[in-house]
Amino acid sequence: MAVYAIGDIQGCYDALRRLLDRIGFDPAADELWFTGDLVNRGPQSLETLRFVRALGDSARTVLGNHDIHLLAIAEGFARAKRTDTVADILTAGDGAELLEWLRRRPLLHETPRLPGRILVHAGIAPPWDLAQARAAAAEVEEVLSGERYRDFLHHLYGNRPDCWSDDLSGWDRLRYITNAFTRMRFCARDGRLLLDYKGAPDRAPEGYLPWFEVPGRPLTGEGIRVIFGHWSTLGLVRREDLLSLDTGCLWGGTLTAARLDGDGEITATPCEAALEPAPGR
Repeated sequence: MAVYAIGDIQGCYDALRRLLDRIGFDPAADELWFTGDLVNRGPQSLETLRFVRALGDSARTVLGNHDIHLLAIAEGFARAKRTDTVADILTAGDGAELLEWLRRRPLLHETPRLPGRILVHAGIAPPWDLAQARAAAAEVEEVLSGERYRDFLHHLYGNRPDCWSDDLSGWDRLRYITNAFTRMRFCARDGRLLLDYKGAPDRAPEGYLPWFEVPGRPLTGEGIRVIFGHWSTLGLVRREDLLSLDTGCLWGGTLTAARLDGDGEITATPCEAALEPAPGR
């Protein structure tokens, strides 16, 4: 049995199937970890969602910001943008079932089989240790899968609060948690989130740095490796403490898989559905 992590697909279904052929994926024996953003911007969001859902326990995926945006559009709390490609999901005969499945995906995934490997979409907020991250993810997951689901989507959008405090409560607390797990790239040294800049680390606005470079992070030195996507201008980064897998498939790059057990082999395939211009470039 092999376990592979795969970066943001964003509706690039054909690229995903080619990548799975290249790694010799066997759904009866292997497992896939998806970094989120299964849908949107690419041409085959519906096909991607159907395929990943049909894999059952062979696939583990966390929610990304585009996945949550789809849920908000479906419930009438967000307008579809010109570049969104989710309309076919909303009108599909199985659309309601797909959305019900999607909203029950976690924000954080881990398994005892691969201790210390933590799957998220964007990252883990610098102030949190692993126990805090687990608890924070569980708070949002409970609301997303429960009766307050629509209320949550109604109060979701916004960049505030941008600093974590254990005293945060209500929708402010849930909004911060969701933004940290699904939208975060840059932070100030005090952990304050910068949510409206998508560029590469070497072009960071003054006073900001990648979330994983913030000094004093509790996760540092715990033997944790955070696996994430979301940041196409960051690209593939392999370190002992992190694995970044959004290699910009949608923007003329590649779709990338990394084996999490064994030798850590990297496999990538190009995508014909490239869009221009790429964000942050």
